[in-house]
Amino acid sequence: MRRREFVTLLGGAAAWPLAAGAQQAALPVIGFLSGGTPGGYAFLVAAFREGLKEAGYVEGQNVAIEYRWAEEHNDRLSSLAADLVGRRVAVITGTSAPAALAARAATTTIPIVFEAGLDPVELGLVTSLNRPGGNVTGVSNFYTLLVAKQFELLHEMVPNSTAIGVLVNPTSPNLAESTARDAQQAGRLLGKQIHILNASTEGQIDTAFAALVRVRPDALLIGGDAFFTSRRAQLATLATRHGLPTIYNAREFATAGGLMSYGASLVDAYRQTGIYTGKILKGAKPAELPVMQPTKFELVINLTTAKVLGLDVPPTLLARADEVIE
Repeated sequence: MRRREFVTLLGGAAAWPLAAGAQQAALPVIGFLSGGTPGGYAFLVAAFREGLKEAGYVEGQNVAIEYRWAEEHNDRLSSLAADLVGRRVAVITGTSAPAALAARAATTTIPIVFEAGLDPVELGLVTSLNRPGGNVTGVSNFYTLLVAKQFELLHEMVPNSTAIGVLVNPTSPNLAESTARDAQQAGRLLGKQIHILNASTEGQIDTAFAALVRVRPDALLIGGDAFFTSRRAQLATLATRHGLPTIYNAREFATAGGLMSYGASLVDAYRQTGIYTGKILKGAKPAELPVMQPTKFELVINLTTAKVLGLDVPPTLLARADEVIE
């Protein structure tokens, strides 16, 4: 081999890593912003990736994801959102109302796709559900609109109850205030006394249940909140240990040992969020993507937990259940 050819080959070989690096750098980057923890949200991240895959994107192949976890401290979301903006990600996915609001405050140009439990119009995230406008769209589960129905189901499960505890997260102020307001209204209609309790950390959950022992409610409603989702096993265990019939907003609480749940599918919401994120990567504009809303709400009952609590589940309730865990 001639010396010139050998040098040319060496030059080409040396360039291979640089070319590979340039190709990797060219991948679009999604900023995934969450107030939760990686462990608590693993099943939802999997659903998000499934939605991305349906839209034609696979992490590590043709898209990269930068994860930012507030580790159950919503006050960190603003700085995490600013970091993603500084990295010039192609789109930000905000997986809670506080995360979406933090992203919205950080940028008016980078597209944002949210998954949130509140009315995004009331939050100021979008101008309307059908025509969001601006750089934000997403999926809303409207948790607070379900509170009245959850109270009815809890009343049917425990018809002789006179007092109901309601647990909310004060670091999600919009969601906490709406849940408390709707719970008070539902309580008045059903003739129930309502006790509002707050928790935003693992330790505060323990403190809240200690307070419940003192006020002695007959049942409990756990407000829809991203923090509570990541602590579903702890909440289900404490509720059963204290003998409290409890209703939650998502199936995953019932599968973790909670008595019953009523709400839209969280897994499907995150899958839809992934689909929307993929559409935006392909060029769709958030302003023209209608906010997705759930079309089905599922009732899940855990018969094993009911037996532990000494409850006879009414046949009418069992007949309406979408899933019964035995």
